[in-house]
Amino acid sequence: MTAKVLIACEESQAVTIEMRALGIEAYSCDILPCSGGHPEWHIQGDVLPLLNQGWDMVIAFPPCTYLSSSGMHWTTRGFRDPQLTEDALEFVKAIMDADCPRVVVENPIGVISTKIRKPDQIIQPWMFGEDASKKTCLWLKGLPLLVSTEIIKKGRYSNQTPSGQNKLGPSAERAKLRSKTYPGIAKAMAEQWGALLLKQKEQQGELDGETTKVSCNLDPD
Repeated sequence: MTAKVLIACEESQAVTIEMRALGIEAYSCDILPCSGGHPEWHIQGDVLPLLNQGWDMVIAFPPCTYLSSSGMHWTTRGFRDPQLTEDALEFVKAIMDADCPRVVVENPIGVISTKIRKPDQIIQPWMFGEDASKKTCLWLKGLPLLVSTEIIKKGRYSNQTPSGQNKLGPSAERAKLRSKTYPGIAKAMAEQWGALLLKQKEQQGELDGETTKVSCNLDPD
């Protein structure tokens, strides 16, 4: 048996690729086609039917459009249906409640903290060797806090305007670009959480030393 990890809401495959480099049987899942170059590791479709299919770890990056504080002004000012946020929160709850011993949910500062629970950790890309600033919350089950790997401290990061805002202007691709996981964070997730999973599986005598097919049904239909 091998270690099996589901990376939910990840079209970039950043974390999936890093997990695969360790020999972990990782699959990305998103309603969009993958852009990471490995469609053989990608499940295109709704992740909810897959959550309780025997994964050793689930790492999820739910869309933050209706969850982040930066976008909530559209709802509070009456320009957006509040039900969209309620539906997004239900999606997050379903992931957090997955029948899996190790679960991670990643999202920016937003309503998950006030409507569900406070995050276990808040990280920044500059804590993982990235010249960028973006407060990111982590909700953890069965896993330790992520440890900083390389700190880059500076007055203004490469993704910031002089006023400290994100440089990316409005565009059709803005949300997709901002949602991509920074390579330094993806590598840390794999080298810390993935390595821990492999160690735990080895201690339990559950690793066979080779990657096998996932035994569960990966067809979202």
